[in-house]
Amino acid sequence: MPDHVKISFAKLPATLEGLVVLLAAEPAEGDAPDFAPAVETLLAPAATLVASAMQADRFTGKSGKGLDILAPAGLDASRLIVMGVGKAASLKTFDWLKLGGAIMGRLPASAKEVSVVLALPGGEVPAEAAAELALGLRLRAYAFDRYKTKKKPDEATAKPKLTLYIEDDAAAKRAWKKREGIGEGVVIARDLVNEPANVLTPTEFAKRAGDLAKVGVDVEVLGEKDLKKLGMGALLGVGQGSAEETRVVVMRWNGGKAGEAPVAFVGKGVVFDTGGISIKQAAGMEDMKGDMAGAACVVGLMHALASRKAKANVVGLIGLVENMPDGKAQRPGDIVTSMSGQTIEIINTDAEGRLVLGDVLWYAKERFKPQFMVDLATLTGAIIVALGTEHAGLFSNNDTLAERLTDSGLTTGEKVWRLPLSAEYDKLIDSKFADMKNTGGRFGGSITAAQFIQRFVGDVPWAHLDIAGTAMSSPATEFNRSWGSGWGVRLLDDLVARHYES
Repeated sequence: MPDHVKISFAKLPATLEGLVVLLAAEPAEGDAPDFAPAVETLLAPAATLVASAMQADRFTGKSGKGLDILAPAGLDASRLIVMGVGKAASLKTFDWLKLGGAIMGRLPASAKEVSVVLALPGGEVPAEAAAELALGLRLRAYAFDRYKTKKKPDEATAKPKLTLYIEDDAAAKRAWKKREGIGEGVVIARDLVNEPANVLTPTEFAKRAGDLAKVGVDVEVLGEKDLKKLGMGALLGVGQGSAEETRVVVMRWNGGKAGEAPVAFVGKGVVFDTGGISIKQAAGMEDMKGDMAGAACVVGLMHALASRKAKANVVGLIGLVENMPDGKAQRPGDIVTSMSGQTIEIINTDAEGRLVLGDVLWYAKERFKPQFMVDLATLTGAIIVALGTEHAGLFSNNDTLAERLTDSGLTTGEKVWRLPLSAEYDKLIDSKFADMKNTGGRFGGSITAAQFIQRFVGDVPWAHLDIAGTAMSSPATEFNRSWGSGWGVRLLDDLVARHYES
C-alpha cells in the first residue's frame, strides 16, 4: 500500500522552520485562545503579530477552526497554522481523530515538510491521543486517483513528511505503531470499494485478499467446484448469470490462545450488482461497484488485526460474486437450496446479498464454531431511508454483542443503531413453495432482510450490520474525502481489542 504521508514523532526543539502547526484551546472565559507554555515560548518573538491576527480573524480556539499566518515576522517558520481544539479538558478519542483530519485538510498541496506541535495548556497530550491524531492525518491524506492521467491543481493532495512533536515521543511511537496498521486496513478497504468492477472481479478480489499472507494471515480461496461440493446453492445462484466465477475467501489470524474458538467476521462481496433479471434502473447503477463494501471491510480488518499482532483468534470470510442478467441468470420464481439444506424461493433477484451471506454464515458456523459472528453488507436501500448516512443498522440475537458494538461505535465515530427482530416480521418471508422467500415486500425491508439472514446462524451470538448508508457515497468528514469510506474497520478492531483479546 503506497504511503500518502510519512509520520514520525520527536521531542520539541528550540526552534521550528517551514510549515508549523500549533494547537490552541478555547478558554473557559474571555476571547483569547490558550496555548501551552512551550508554545508560548516558541511564539514569543511574534506574540504581538499572532495576537493581532487572531483578533482580526476572531479566532478563539473553537474546535476545528484554523488560522493561517504566512511568513510570520520574528519566526523562522514560513507558514504558521493555529488549529483550535475546543475545550482541552473535554477532548475524547474521536475528537483527536477529527483534529488530525482537520489539520491535514488545511495543509496546502505544496507542503513538503510539516511540524505539528502537540502541546496544550493544562497538561501533556497523551500518547494515545497523539497516535489518534496521526491516524486522522493519514486517513484525510487518502486519495483514489490512480486512474487520472491529468489532475487539476485543486485536485492535488498534500503528501508531506509530518513530524509530530510531543514530550513523550517514545510512548507516542509505540501507540502509533498499533494505529498504523489500522490506518492501512482502512486504506485497503477504501481502495477495494473505489475500484471499478472491470478491474476488481471476484478472482482479482480474492487475489488481493491473498496479499494478507504478507502480514501473517492464512488465506484460503474456495472456487466454484469447492462451493458446489459444499452445497452453497444460494451463493452460486447469484453468480450463475456472470462470466466471472464466484469465490469464497477464508482468512485466519491465529493470535490468541491455541484451541480457543475464534471470532468470525463475514462480508458481502457482490463486486457489481445489476440486480440480475430484476434489473435496477440505469440512474446511479455505477455505484453498485461498491456493493462489496462489507467484504472490503473484512479484508481491511484482518490486515489491521494482523499488523498490530492482535491477541485473538479471528476468522474473516467473504463471498465474492457478480450479479448479472445473462440468459443463465436465476429468475424470479426459481427455488434454490442453501448449504444449510433450507430452500429459498427467489422473489426478486436484486435481493441477492442475503443469499450470499446465508451460505457463508452457515459455513462459518459449521466449520469454525465461533464465539460470535458479525456480518457486514451494503444490503438494503431501506436502511438509508430509516437511518440516513450517520448510522449503520444493527440487528442482533445477543444483547451483549449488540451493546459492545454500540459502545465501540460511539468510541470510533462509526455509529450503529439497533433495530428490532421478531417472529412477527419473520412471517413476512415465509414462502408458499419453499422454506422461505428472499424478500418480504416493501415494508420493513431492512428488518425482513435481517430476519432472513438470522435463519442461517443458529444459536451462535450474531450481529448483522447493514452499511448501505455508511460505506459508500457517505458525507465527507474531517478525516475522509473518499467515495468509499472504509467504514467498519476501526469499529470492529475496537470491538476485538476491548473485549476479545487474551
